[in-house]
Amino acid sequence: MAGILFHLIPFEHAALDYIAIVFFVLNALLFLTVLSMSILRYTLYPEIWKVMIQDPVNSLFLATCPMGFATLIEMWVFLCVPHWGDWAKTMAWGLWIVDALAAAAVTASLSFILISQNYVTSLERITALQLLPIAATIVASGVGAEIADILPNAQHAMGTVIVSYVLWGMSTPMAMMILVIYYQRLAVHKLPSRETIVSCFLPLGPLGFGGFSILYLGKVARQLLGESNVIDPMVGHIAYVLGLLLSLLMWSFGLIWLVFALATIYYRSPFPFNMGWWGFTFPLGVYAANTILLGKEMELIFFKVCGTILSSAMILLWLVVATRTVHGAWHGVLFHAPCLQNLKEKMDDSQNDATNDEA
Repeated sequence: MAGILFHLIPFEHAALDYIAIVFFVLNALLFLTVLSMSILRYTLYPEIWKVMIQDPVNSLFLATCPMGFATLIEMWVFLCVPHWGDWAKTMAWGLWIVDALAAAAVTASLSFILISQNYVTSLERITALQLLPIAATIVASGVGAEIADILPNAQHAMGTVIVSYVLWGMSTPMAMMILVIYYQRLAVHKLPSRETIVSCFLPLGPLGFGGFSILYLGKVARQLLGESNVIDPMVGHIAYVLGLLLSLLMWSFGLIWLVFALATIYYRSPFPFNMGWWGFTFPLGVYAANTILLGKEMELIFFKVCGTILSSAMILLWLVVATRTVHGAWHGVLFHAPCLQNLKEKMDDSQNDATNDEA
């Protein structure tokens, strides 16, 4: 996300694009490394997959895979397409189709698993992590809008816009419902523990990129329908105006959650470093992206400056978290898989059952 913000910052400078390229390469290498390690892990030890998918917390992080892939596609659109031409556009479109299918599958499957299993049986166990499967589809819809903006074929672009609207409609209302439940949980059971305090930033994710997506979709729809002979061009203008208003409303709603998050961090500090600290970066980054897009569309310096400040804060935070992650990984004190405890318990139960059968 840091590389995307370097590209989106409205106060342009040539150095920002070079820094964005560096972050793009680093993110691509990191994504491929983690993906390869995960595939190898579940291939060699398939029993871990069964335990992980049944874990009420760890299974939700599967949604970060299509989200991470979507940000790489977005950087490909920004950095590679302008230099490499039509084949790069076609490749971006194909990769987005794969990502959209994966995101929709994750949203539907993990959400159904959550409501069909006896994982969460009390309001106290509700966390903002339940937004992760929903956010994957919201991110796919926003990237779809950016893909449609570069496609040379108008029919392909219009189809991409329609699918992106469907993805947005599948996910954003669900995210709003979860936010209502999460607020009730906070009101009744108060703030989460220090170990999971970083999750208080997660509501900024669907609100930030949800606003970005609907505004960008309206922008592209206005352009495409303005050239259409089938649908009244006024529909495109309506889509743009509605997108602008919804984006502004979601930005405003996100603002109060940002205040809640900052107040929570101040109230609960200090708190231990863990891999959950990466939950700071993406929600803040997409909220900054929506702020910048609002500034560009309305030509308001306020949003441009606020977006730049939020982007700078997110980039500094990314550097801090990345440094502490490398330090913790080097000393072997960072990575922990709680779901493996469930595997140990299942193996012990199986051994006990076998012993009883023999007896």
